[in-house]
Amino acid sequence: MDKFIIEGNGPLNGEIAASGAKNAALPILCAALLSDEPLTVTNVPRLWDIGTASRLLAQMGVAVEQTEAHTIVLDAKPITTCVAPYELVRTMRASILVLGPLVARRGEAHVSLPGGCAIGARPVDLHLMGLEAMGAEITLDGGFIHAQCKKLKGAHIVFDTVTVTGTENLMMAATLAEGETILENAAREPEVVDTARCLRAMGARISGDGTTTIRIQGVEKLHAATHRVLPDRIETGTYLLAAAVTRGRVRVTHTDPSLLDAVLVKLQQAGAKLKTGTDFIEVDMQNRRATSVNIHTMPHPGFPTDMQAQMMAMNCVAEGVATIRETIFENRFMHAQELMRLGADIRIEGNLAIVTGRERLQAAPIMATDLRASASLVLAALAADGETLIDRIYHMDRGYEDIEGKLSALGARIKRVRQLL
Repeated sequence: MDKFIIEGNGPLNGEIAASGAKNAALPILCAALLSDEPLTVTNVPRLWDIGTASRLLAQMGVAVEQTEAHTIVLDAKPITTCVAPYELVRTMRASILVLGPLVARRGEAHVSLPGGCAIGARPVDLHLMGLEAMGAEITLDGGFIHAQCKKLKGAHIVFDTVTVTGTENLMMAATLAEGETILENAAREPEVVDTARCLRAMGARISGDGTTTIRIQGVEKLHAATHRVLPDRIETGTYLLAAAVTRGRVRVTHTDPSLLDAVLVKLQQAGAKLKTGTDFIEVDMQNRRATSVNIHTMPHPGFPTDMQAQMMAMNCVAEGVATIRETIFENRFMHAQELMRLGADIRIEGNLAIVTGRERLQAAPIMATDLRASASLVLAALAADGETLIDRIYHMDRGYEDIEGKLSALGARIKRVRQLL
């Protein structure tokens, strides 16, 4: 099992490029199931979750070809099964995104209940409620979702709570439904908008994406298309936080500043000097210690829950006291215990964390518990005296492409080691 050894060694400086967004690439790859013509997806990050999604689609019979390092061509015409098995689905919650496209295009789906990071319940009931409203018959048996419908019909669906994958799943299903589907209280995340862009390129009729009301007018079929995945705003934010944690200067290119408004505001409050262009963001701490900032996670356009752990790492070495309120997932403070092993001063009260910053942290063996927790531990280790050993970094490989290579390019002392069982 791979581990990271990180030695805190002062400010990071330099320039790196952002990869494509995992959370946009996954639904877009699943969108290939909606057509019998090829979908070409570019700027696809090379990640464990992308490999899992590719294997899941391939075992269904989809022809999946990686034509270049970051380009995948998918052809769902030769599909042979509508089953998404447990052994693949259990490792990645986003596997549920095959459900809507399969029912819409093939009339049936047999999808294992999903797994993924242990950061909260994240139930799929809203996905199922929406498909039932569109006419699908759904049963749960033996850990599988069984859904079938000869032809989905448009419906007016109101989500009880904001759900990103639920919005994406039902938006994809509605593209081939008969009539109009309206999704109320829909997720507004950039990844939802990017999925809608891809679907429109395939011939879908979608409007309102990026707002709380999305309208989809069903069409008879979708066609071949090429789509470039948008930049990963969470990866971008993580590297900008690396500058804040280490009092350095980091420029991230091939990104989009408009995707990170809430994060950039907090970085400015922390004392960072920001520079932005059409495709880059630079954070310069000018060798100064960050100032603590309060965080309250919210659905987009609020502060993203996927950046909460990284911001906690910054607050651990910032000047002052900060409060962090997590409103999206109930188990998303699991990284706090590991940060405390590095000497962080954190007090947890329900969904509130109170963080008192320290000048430096101290190296210790620590363990990652989920994807974004992994990133927070890496950031904290960069500001710790001595060598920090981080175990279970396979979580990191699910969402960060070559993080050790990118951090090394900024001057970090980080190496991956493999422990043989």
